[in-house]
Amino acid sequence: MSPNLATTIDGKKFMWDGQPYDSREEALRAAESYQNENFETRFVEEEGKFLVYTRRTTKEWAVATQ
Repeated sequence: MSPNLATTIDGKKFMWDGQPYDSREEALRAAESYQNENFETRFVEEEGKFLVYTRRTTKEWAVATQ
């Protein structure tokens, strides 16, 4: 198995967390953990393994004024 390190889902770039999970439940637990740390997550099944892809989300945008 040679998963993509990065993938685009719904027009957004996600990075693989590097861990193939044996079950959907394990992948969901990992995804939930990342979500608690302000990551957006997606997971994909590939060759019987589940892969979790993440991307950092921001809660606030900095705005520069002059």
